[in-house]
Amino acid sequence: MAHAERSPGTTRAGFALLVLGGLLCLLPFWFTFVFATHPRTAIFDTPPPLWFGASALENLRLLQERVPYWRNFGLSVYVAAATTALNLVLSAMGGYAFAMYEFRFKRTLFGVVLASMMMPAFLTMIPSFMVMQFLGWIDQPRALIVPAAAGAIGVFMMRQYMGSAIPRELIDAARMDGCGEFTIFWRVVLPLCGPALGTLGLITFIASWNNFISPLVVMRSAENYTLPLALRSMQSPNNTEWGALMAGSAIAMLPLIVVFLFSARRLVAGLTAGAVRG
Repeated sequence: MAHAERSPGTTRAGFALLVLGGLLCLLPFWFTFVFATHPRTAIFDTPPPLWFGASALENLRLLQERVPYWRNFGLSVYVAAATTALNLVLSAMGGYAFAMYEFRFKRTLFGVVLASMMMPAFLTMIPSFMVMQFLGWIDQPRALIVPAAAGAIGVFMMRQYMGSAIPRELIDAARMDGCGEFTIFWRVVLPLCGPALGTLGLITFIASWNNFISPLVVMRSAENYTLPLALRSMQSPNNTEWGALMAGSAIAMLPLIVVFLFSARRLVAGLTAGAVRG
């Protein structure tokens, strides 16, 4: 049965709804950047300011007075970058093992990986804190990096991608040419996993950058706060500098926007990989 052609009016209405929905989604970001340039008193005016003001530098000064913001920013970049790099390498290695090797208890171990994905994160909060305390890592960045260095979601994603996108014949041919297992992994397999690695890297970076609970549990001094914890520490019942808080939030969003713009194409390719395969 032939599908009825859509009228131009219907197409324009659908496009208008999409544009309206997109603008509504962007509205909180717009107000964050606008409020970052206004003093606290102006933010609560009725109606609120809709355009940029002249208090951006003053808000940045207040921000640095309340918290060591730029140190917190650098620490967040370090933790997110290190977590992402380790997660990509270790998840790719785990996914490669599950996709390309046959070994004893393979199905059982993969089942444990899948089961761990369904475990709420707060269940591991106290045991993780006890381990970090035993190792003497409390109030150190490694307490945030090492526990998040590999995740079940990353192993599962890489295993599924490698199993469907990389033919075993390619691995066998590389072995026949005399390549070792690590050479095959680094020089043959990883270059073919760009979409999956880009997707996993973006997801991991965003999750680490926005992580609030883990720093709250293991970090003690303001100098070692990550940005979510530093911004939360600025809030008080009666004396919150909302302009400075909005300035800190606006700056904190910039790395995520940049990372997303550079990896959006890989994200779409990774999420749609295998969708048309039979």
